[in-house]
Amino acid sequence: MNRRTRSQAQVNGHSQEKHENGNSAGMNEVEHRRKYPLGADDEDSATQATRLMNREEFSLDNDPLDSMHSKDEGAVGFLELPKKDQRAFVLLVMLYFLQGIPMGLATGSVPFLLKQHLSYGQIGVFSLASYPYSMKLLWSPIVDAVWSRRLGRRKSWILPVQLISGLGMIYLGSHAEGMMAAAGAVGGAGIWTFTYWWFFLVFTCATQDIAVDGWALTILSHKHIAYASTAQTVGLTGGHFLSYTVFLAFNSPDFANKWFRSIPSSEGVMTLGGYLTFWGWIYILVTLGLAVLKKEDKTKEREGIMDVYKVMWGILQLRNVQIIIIVHLIAKLGFQANDAATSLKLLDKGFSQEDMALTVLIDFPFELGLGYYVGKWSSEYPPLQLWCWAFVGRLVAAGFAQFVVMIFPAQGVTSWYLLTVILEHVFSTSMNTTMFVAVSAFHAKIADPVIGGTYMTLLAT
Repeated sequence: MNRRTRSQAQVNGHSQEKHENGNSAGMNEVEHRRKYPLGADDEDSATQATRLMNREEFSLDNDPLDSMHSKDEGAVGFLELPKKDQRAFVLLVMLYFLQGIPMGLATGSVPFLLKQHLSYGQIGVFSLASYPYSMKLLWSPIVDAVWSRRLGRRKSWILPVQLISGLGMIYLGSHAEGMMAAAGAVGGAGIWTFTYWWFFLVFTCATQDIAVDGWALTILSHKHIAYASTAQTVGLTGGHFLSYTVFLAFNSPDFANKWFRSIPSSEGVMTLGGYLTFWGWIYILVTLGLAVLKKEDKTKEREGIMDVYKVMWGILQLRNVQIIIIVHLIAKLGFQANDAATSLKLLDKGFSQEDMALTVLIDFPFELGLGYYVGKWSSEYPPLQLWCWAFVGRLVAAGFAQFVVMIFPAQGVTSWYLLTVILEHVFSTSMNTTMFVAVSAFHAKIADPVIGGTYMTLLAT
């Protein structure tokens, strides 16, 4: 029995089970639709023709079924991708990069700047602002189910939330300094107003992330879908790095006085308000350009809100998904201490913040480069196999990090020790990047494009 016959037999078997188990039938239908997006086996010819001709890549020169069901061609570099996929990849990187700008501020720079105004307990209140990213699964079915046919399934959400994000950043830019000063007043009572605004901004970023994750499943061709995780890694890492490491450096008066000024000043080259305002306008300009220049593929596939919630519940009941959830829950136990405490322990022992910033700066290009190659390798090797290799490497990196902390020189940081810390940090973050890109590529390959935002959010959350 050939592969095609086996697939048809599986589909027929699934059809027979519909009368026995409604929920299982629904999941089988989703699985079949994911593997064969054109519905060639069980749709009538009129429906097939409508769906095919509604796609931008439709052409009478090729057999669409052969192109959709063809085997992967192995690792393909960016320059070897079709022009359509290259443009799609650049667009995804840009959208993820924009998403990383406010997230880098909310989770990194702003808590650091609040130290001069608030206690650690009060800064802990501000950490609530990042919660929408962890809770986005709750409203992801709405993002998948509610949309305008005129704008497209994904642009219906990306355009308004990016516009709202841009306006919110411009408003915060004009009030940020005053809000931070007021946050420490009256025993820190003002921190709640500041937190509410950032909670709203992170909420819009989380909503945009749902829509972009879902769009990544359809904007790239099926055989190059692994590049979706590469775009996410490169974009988010770049945006986060710019808003955290680079921004804090240019916001520091000491850094500015040392490298850019002949006359010292008490302020940095860049302020939080000016940075927010600048990127708020960039958000608006990119949104307008996206609305005018990029057309989304037309589709008539639509799921009701409750239907998507039911499918999500059905996905959670799948045994393999439950196994993945358990693995994700316990996988970090072996290296969580390294991720959370190694840098703090080094600083406690006398490792300077300048040396730590240098370490992160050197590590950044390695993260971007490795993110690209892991996405490329995920088209050649099973993504979970790469994840397992990196998991073992990350455990080794955690042990190596503890060794580096133990051998901290009594006389202070020396050149050889600084190089050792840099090596340890690059090794650890490289394994972390490999695991993230590989598992994201795996999620992209198994997700159903019709409810792609919910599917990707569920697996990632």
